[in-house]
Amino acid sequence: MPRYPRDLRGYGASPPDAAWPGGARIAISLVLNYEEGGENCLLHGDAASEAFLSEIVGAQPWPGQRHWNMESLYDYGARAGFWRLHRLFTGLRLPVTVFGVATALARNPEQVAAMQSAGWEIASHGLKWVEHKDMPEAEERATIAEGIRLHTQVTGARPRGWYTGRCSANTLRLTAEDGGFDWISDAYDDDLPYWLETGGRAQLVIPYTLDANDMRFATPQGFNTGEDFFCYLRDSFDALYAEGATGAAKMMSVGLHCRLIGRPGRVQGLRRFLDHARGHAGVWFATRAQIAAHWAARHPHQPRLRPSTLAREDFVARFGGVFEHSPWVAERAFALELGPAHDSAAGLHAALARAFRAASGAERLDVLRAHPDLAGKLAAARRLTEASASEQASAGLDALTDAERARFSALNAAYTARHSFPFIIAVRDHGKSGILAAFETRLEAAPEVEFETACRQVERIALLRLKDMLP
Repeated sequence: MPRYPRDLRGYGASPPDAAWPGGARIAISLVLNYEEGGENCLLHGDAASEAFLSEIVGAQPWPGQRHWNMESLYDYGARAGFWRLHRLFTGLRLPVTVFGVATALARNPEQVAAMQSAGWEIASHGLKWVEHKDMPEAEERATIAEGIRLHTQVTGARPRGWYTGRCSANTLRLTAEDGGFDWISDAYDDDLPYWLETGGRAQLVIPYTLDANDMRFATPQGFNTGEDFFCYLRDSFDALYAEGATGAAKMMSVGLHCRLIGRPGRVQGLRRFLDHARGHAGVWFATRAQIAAHWAARHPHQPRLRPSTLAREDFVARFGGVFEHSPWVAERAFALELGPAHDSAAGLHAALARAFRAASGAERLDVLRAHPDLAGKLAAARRLTEASASEQASAGLDALTDAERARFSALNAAYTARHSFPFIIAVRDHGKSGILAAFETRLEAAPEVEFETACRQVERIALLRLKDMLP
């Protein structure tokens, strides 16, 4: 069956309360990408020079040649930019997460020692700062394993976090399959961490950013001055900080590169942002490891039913009764392009309703006729489906007076004679008096109008049933 893997729903309209430590209204993750010495270069066994994220905007790879200017620009990040940023962060005593390319870390021992002395978290940024998109899966898996091995040798500890950056469609799954990461960040799809079921396990994802990121100094229509960077970071912070006042606390990642923000004409913009954020109460500066530990403790993974992953037989068995005695609706919905967006009540209802609406008039009429009379003979004989019985009971239709029962009986007979199907209404939306009023009004409706009204009520009943089954 066609399945759409992208999750366009996320937390939906009601994200969880992050409940950051100390009641913080925002968590800020400062990320320093350390790539200098790990980029494409003939000295590193690559076929061409680097062409990404430097002062040479629009640079192209030089196949078979060293690009001295490009190498020199990267060297600036290691020789000068890193130390400028190190002094800034240690002077302010701010925690930092390093995305460290393993080969770059191996070629920069003094910088690694300084990171460790400062107590910074050193996560893995892959083996080399190169594209993964064209790697066969087996090669990428081996590259990830080699990156972990070298990182462990260089730093003395296995990385507990991972960010590739220049990833493939397989990277996130492959790193999750490794099973050794507390968090991975090859995603840009949320303002909060979330659990992803992939690679046979639940993996915590801490989304990263490409907008609040100094990489935009090296892209067209990006930041031109440190003031541009400061203004964008400040506005991002202010928006998220205001949301945090409403119980919707979020996190903010700030992406940094030694060779970019480490330039003297830019670093002051970062400094001004840090002063701005530090001037507010309720701001938690944290490493990604600290954020991951908090999230795992406060919001542990909760396994839940995911309809889009079910086999056809299981799917129909679970949802075949949502449209009364009409499993064919679920069968046809199963054949649609389902995905994570359909793993909620509203999402799955959309798929079932599509299948119902696409059916012929005769098929939809059969669905209407599959519904029982309200407070009718089936109810009296206790032969309703469990869902129908519960719904009718919720409106008190299982406890009618003799006069009320007689009134329902008369209306049922008159309505069915006029419209050729039972009166259908989402009884959980009404009390007895409201149901009777609707009954009498709709009894007089034109048959074609009432048919469409009844179909909408069938869909409403289905949604209420799904809300009992799914988030």
